[in-house]
Amino acid sequence: MAHAYSKLYNIPSTGLRFFTVYGPAGRPDMAYFGFTNKLLNDQTIEIFNYGNCKRDFTYIDDIVEGVKRVMQKAPERKNGEDGLPIPPYKVYNIGNNNPENLLDFVTILQEELIRAKVLPEDYDFESHKKLVPMQAGDVPITYADTTPLEKIFDFKPDTSLREGIRKFAEWYKEFYKI
Repeated sequence: MAHAYSKLYNIPSTGLRFFTVYGPAGRPDMAYFGFTNKLLNDQTIEIFNYGNCKRDFTYIDDIVEGVKRVMQKAPERKNGEDGLPIPPYKVYNIGNNNPENLLDFVTILQEELIRAKVLPEDYDFESHKKLVPMQAGDVPITYADTTPLEKIFDFKPDTSLREGIRKFAEWYKEFYKI
């Protein structure tokens, strides 16, 4: 879409791709939120591809910072050697560029839910985990190439998964008054 409008109307356009965004007050359908709800309700969580997936988890504050920086500089209008406009569009990935193993993510979530006292210290996680095959349409690994974001805007998301999940767990405890 950005390319089409840029080409047709010479309108500077920027597209952004976000990679597995998470954090406080996030989407309840995302794994970290859904897993937390299920574990609190004594339900089983399903871990796809038997845990052999990697995701580029990106904390919401890093997404916001990336968007703020990208908003400061629209793509330049230029003409090509033939004198015709070159579509002024760019697409940037905003992600940690650090895919994390799904089983490590689940371990961190468990540890931080206990640390925040959302779940008791003796919670039996093993009996609440079920390793299942890959979902149709899913991919085994995602990660963001943030090279253009780093070069042009001097920014690379850097919130660690543990730090972000910790903030989520603390928010969850307070918001749901656990």
